[in-house]
Amino acid sequence: MSTQNILQTYINSIIQINTPFGSGSGFIIGDLIITNAHVVNGLKEVLISAKQIKRQKANVIYDDQVLDLAFIVCPPITLEHPLILSQSPIKDGDLAIAVGHPYGLNYSATEGIVSKAERLEGELEYLQIDAAINPGNSGGPVLNINGEVIGVNTFILINTQNLGFALPYYYVQEAIENFKAFGKQNVIRCLSCKNLIEEQQIKNDYCPICGVKLEVAKQRRLGYRPSGTVALIEKILDALKIDVTIARESQRSWKFTEGTAYIEINFYENGIIVADALLCKMPKENIEAMYDYLLEKNDSFNYLQFSIRDNGVIISYLIIDSSLTFEDGKVGIDRLKSAANHYDDILIEQFGAIRPKHDDDVF
Repeated sequence: MSTQNILQTYINSIIQINTPFGSGSGFIIGDLIITNAHVVNGLKEVLISAKQIKRQKANVIYDDQVLDLAFIVCPPITLEHPLILSQSPIKDGDLAIAVGHPYGLNYSATEGIVSKAERLEGELEYLQIDAAINPGNSGGPVLNINGEVIGVNTFILINTQNLGFALPYYYVQEAIENFKAFGKQNVIRCLSCKNLIEEQQIKNDYCPICGVKLEVAKQRRLGYRPSGTVALIEKILDALKIDVTIARESQRSWKFTEGTAYIEINFYENGIIVADALLCKMPKENIEAMYDYLLEKNDSFNYLQFSIRDNGVIISYLIIDSSLTFEDGKVGIDRLKSAANHYDDILIEQFGAIRPKHDDDVF
């Protein structure tokens, strides 16, 4: 199959994974989502989305620091063309197709070859591939010419071009078999003794078998805990009945919908908090009338303002972190939600503005 056909055939098995610390990729094998341990970043809960999976929370039930693998519970889904792990030996020169979400660019596929089928790094063998992989590809599959998974995109060498490394399929197969045989949920593999440990058997974050400190156990126990202005913003969102975990894009950004409006909040390093929504694109006609309407509304607004960015009409709530209070923030964001959902329809219906396109996978 061609790279295009392979992507089209198996695209529903490719998962985007988000945490407060970044984003990555994964793929469905059976009832599990396979990804890298460094993608889930020691968390017990992450966000997943796919073509057939609405953005939602999912539990990380296996964290393997030895292989840099993690398993996430896959929601019920029927796949016409499920991915399978290859059972054939990998040879130098074999086709390698890396699929994932580099830099948040959803469902990207790059084609190359297996430069070295058994590149030893530490105690593990990796596939060295020259298909371009970038941040966000981690955890995604490497496929062969038949669309079978031959590896998991795991790491690249910094300051090089097309030097990527993938964990071969046979490590993944072994990890799945061992996890299933263990018969427990919420399992950590000890980096030192390499045994599988049920999380509830861990005391004070130490491995009960070899006694080594398990940093991943501590991370899973503590979870993500925002502080300062970030915690205040999330307290405000929670009070407005917005699911903060679903909305959270990173430690300083959030996205959610209100009716037909798509709203983003960004907390910048300079202390400015910008909550805004792209309502529409400028019409080809009635521009002057729409400008007059926006200026008139700006005169009557409190907390909010209209603005033009490139060809888009934006409604915004801006505030400095030092001025943000729970009461003002709640009023401002609540008004933004209502106004965005109200005025996008007015501008489109009354002035012929154009409804913008949004990538629903990230909302």
